[in-house]
Amino acid sequence: MSKKAYGIVIVSHIKELAEGLTRLLGEAAQEVSITYAGGTEEGEVGTSFDFISKAISENEANEIFAFYDLGSAKMNLEMAMEMTDKKIHLMDTSLVESAYTTAALLQVDAPFETIMEQLKPLKIK
Repeated sequence: MSKKAYGIVIVSHIKELAEGLTRLLGEAAQEVSITYAGGTEEGEVGTSFDFISKAISENEANEIFAFYDLGSAKMNLEMAMEMTDKKIHLMDTSLVESAYTTAALLQVDAPFETIMEQLKPLKIK
């Protein structure tokens, strides 16, 4: 599927949000590997280290932009980042807008620097 050097991982407290955003991104970036983790093992609101680790390992890319919705998702992402050999860019940016921007730019092989520049206004302070 993926022919691109970079991939995207979406992490949300709500499975349907992560799943829906992944579907939206797939429309703009059909050649980009996009995986997601949402909710807990019990189907509740929250995040799962195991789901996040699986989303990272199943992503076809070795370098990944990781987007998340809330603070505990970031904490679990940070732990999962320590357990992988993949290079993960943890994005402290607005979830939907920045993930979509990144997906669209990756689809057209925009350079890493261009993507990071485009995401600056979407950074969460």
